[in-house]
Amino acid sequence: MSGDPIPYAPRRCRFLDIWELGDWQLKVYGIVYDDAPLSPDLVAAARQLAEERLALSAEQTGHYKVGFVGVHQGKTSHFVFVDWWADSNELHHHVYVAPLDAPTAFSYTSPSGLIACVWDLELMAFERKAWVHTAMSPQGDIAAYLNRHFNGDL
Repeated sequence: MSGDPIPYAPRRCRFLDIWELGDWQLKVYGIVYDDAPLSPDLVAAARQLAEERLALSAEQTGHYKVGFVGVHQGKTSHFVFVDWWADSNELHHHVYVAPLDAPTAFSYTSPSGLIACVWDLELMAFERKAWVHTAMSPQGDIAAYLNRHFNGDL
């Protein structure tokens, strides 16, 4: 065990934008540990990671060219996750971590088995519901999926 669990406290999450990366559309969210503004350098690094990950992995899946990115300015590290929907009901999830003192020095951690923290999981749950109720509805409305955004505390 790596220490005693800390008490849970909500973190602010805000929808930032939809990034158009080639023919992809990714909803982008910022999550912050405290009241500090989200670092523009962290967001820029996340965009670069998303572009690289899509180029490396996405074409190997039966995807819809839509997904979401979480930019999490954390307490002990910074996290970026890049997710996209494929094969009707599957979420592809890739995680990167950077130390606080080097907020753009990300390491790809998905092979380690790390999925997400409790805050990131809450956002992923929102995105799952949005996908089910829009893209997987009888109408199959991906535009409606892209128009559903989370803003609040996780």
